[in-house]
Amino acid sequence: MSDHHDHDHEHDHGDHDHDHDHGDHEGHEHAHDQDDRAEQVARRRVALSQIRQYGDPVLRMRANDVEAFDEELARLAERMIGVMHDAEGVGLAATQVGILRRIFVFHDEDEDRVIVNPVVTVRGKETEVDEEGCLSLGPIRMPVERAVEVTLDGFDADGTAVHLELEGISARVVQHELDHLDGTMIIDRTDPESRREAMAQLRPRLVLSR
Repeated sequence: MSDHHDHDHEHDHGDHDHDHDHGDHEGHEHAHDQDDRAEQVARRRVALSQIRQYGDPVLRMRANDVEAFDEELARLAERMIGVMHDAEGVGLAATQVGILRRIFVFHDEDEDRVIVNPVVTVRGKETEVDEEGCLSLGPIRMPVERAVEVTLDGFDADGTAVHLELEGISARVVQHELDHLDGTMIIDRTDPESRREAMAQLRPRLVLSR
């Protein structure tokens, strides 16, 4: 899932005691900020090149349960977290990187979480419609109705049981990623008008990619 909020890459700089150095410091800091942003853009481009895009058949396939909690799984989880961050997303499912295994990663408040063989055991009755983006759909966003609260059970990369009671954006993200593991995308869950608008943007991309 792409980040729900706009990114603010500006940095706050403290005041400088020496006025005559102020211009030099500002120049260096501006150049440093430009270098940081250029690196960020480059890393995002590389990360997005590793994420399957709409039209790729693997995005429509159901992932298989993970049976072995081994080093290979740990490496996959670590790689997915890196790709998620570099792509400036808040969640990523294994199917999005071409792996048909039931594992996704997401950023929950200040913590990166790995969920293996996830199951929503409780879905709250209250729902909310909000815009979602997807790392497999480029800049396209569309309204999707989700439960406001969910309880998620599964395992971490080591095989330790995980039980999470989530609400708000975290609940939305895990529902989005769990959909990916079942071959479902937000274009399937939005309203007909939004779907038509999205397809109008996606069809030319599908033709160009062939």
